[in-house]
Amino acid sequence: MTDENKILERITLDPRIFGGKPIIRGRRLAVEHVLGMLAAGDTIETILEGYPWLEVEDVRACLIYARRLVGHERIEPLPIESKCYILGN
Repeated sequence: MTDENKILERITLDPRIFGGKPIIRGRRLAVEHVLGMLAAGDTIETILEGYPWLEVEDVRACLIYARRLVGHERIEPLPIESKCYILGN
């Protein structure tokens, strides 16, 4: 597995979050949001400050994902297993 493919494992899909859009490590942060912040001129450092759990490799994964998508390469984000919890009395 190439380094890029390993990094892309950080991009996941969960149908319960943002309608199944690509997200970062199962969290409520969409790839498109990170790309939008970068496009608006935010630095990686600024983005990391706003999301303390986020790592530089997550931002890199977003950029790799976008490059491959634009280049029409095959991309398969990892689906997240959904777990249902029933709240009891």
